[in-house]
Amino acid sequence: MQCRTDCGACCIAISIHRPFFGMPGGKPAGVRCVHLSQTMRCGVFGDPRRPLVCDAFMPEREYCGDTREQALARLSQLEQDSVPDTIASRSTV
Repeated sequence: MQCRTDCGACCIAISIHRPFFGMPGGKPAGVRCVHLSQTMRCGVFGDPRRPLVCDAFMPEREYCGDTREQALARLSQLEQDSVPDTIASRSTV
């Protein structure tokens, strides 16, 4: 599967916990990456400063669905489901 034009869901939905070029505090889930262009493309694609997690992410129908909205919903749910129990329990207290 190829990246969908005008999507950028992976650059918004997922969190990146390590500091990286342009985002020294990392990127919280649901926050647009500073490198996401107005055309919803990665501005550091192919750049060695691009986070490894981004470089490793490959578009797949299971995660990206058939629309941008599906991709945002699925990736957001995956992000929530992957939060360790210790962090999740702190946010509900």
